Amino acid sequence: MKLNVVICSTRPGRNGKPVADWFFAHAAANKGGFDEVVLTDLAEVNLPLLDEPNHPRMKKYTQEHTKRWSAIVEGSDAFVFVIPEYNFTAPPAFVNAVDYLYSEWGYKPAGFVSYGGISGGLRSVQTAKTMLTTLKVMPVPEQVVIPMVFGHLKDGVFEAEKPHLDSADAMVAELAKWAAALKPLR
Repeated sequence: MKLNVVICSTRPGRNGKPVADWFFAHAAANKGGFDEVVLTDLAEVNLPLLDEPNHPRMKKYTQEHTKRWSAIVEGSDAFVFVIPEYNFTAPPAFVNAVDYLYSEWGYKPAGFVSYGGISGGLRSVQTAKTMLTTLKVMPVPEQVVIPMVFGHLKDGVFEAEKPHLDSADAMVAELAKWAAALKPLR
């Protein structure tokens, strides 16, 4: 089974990259039931605002970037979205990336590493969960919340504390259970 850690912020100067680098390294070292852990950066995937002429349900993709993104999502058994909060909601790169596809998402679990100011990105996660459930993604309740992320960044590196590590381990273990249970439906 493959766990895909997705960096959802694409803006210059983002804090998501060091947070994702920490989580990816931690998850890769402590697989928690996954055979493979991969890191996907939406900035590198570089999806323009949805530019496919057909509805995603049809899977008649015309753009190479969509075909590559489809293969990434299709080949994953579970996701962890490393997600900030922009204006009390999920970032536009996340929304756009989710909207590009339909059936590739189905019957896979998702977890979140959210970060931001005092709320730690919790409002972003709530809006993301609503969106994902309409595509038959099962968001797990366990997540890593990082309020005041700026205080955990030193020289471009995220410094995790015990609650972050414990939350990460609990979430990955839960994602592995759900991924295994949902596999027959995929």
